[in-house]
Amino acid sequence: MLYSIVGMDVENSLEARMAARPAHVERLVDLKNQGRLIIAGPNPAIDSSDPGEAGFSGSIIIAEFGSLDDAQKWANQDPYRLTGVYDSVSVKPFNQALP
Repeated sequence: MLYSIVGMDVENSLEARMAARPAHVERLVDLKNQGRLIIAGPNPAIDSSDPGEAGFSGSIIIAEFGSLDDAQKWANQDPYRLTGVYDSVSVKPFNQALP
């Protein structure tokens, strides 16, 4: 089943986010290589695809996992969560309607 993972950043997370980004992306690439990643990306803190020093307010990941518990365990090990980039993380089942 698909699950949405929504991480909300702490204030002024840009420096910590950039430091943890390589490990975060590595895990996403692993999901992609397994054919389980649907989409992933950050939410800019301002209305711009390149927010610069404004940074990001969070991230969204939609991926396939065996269960809600598996998705939650995966999310709990995200480098952004482990290094304090995320203030909170929500994991929920997701039904893809389109495309």
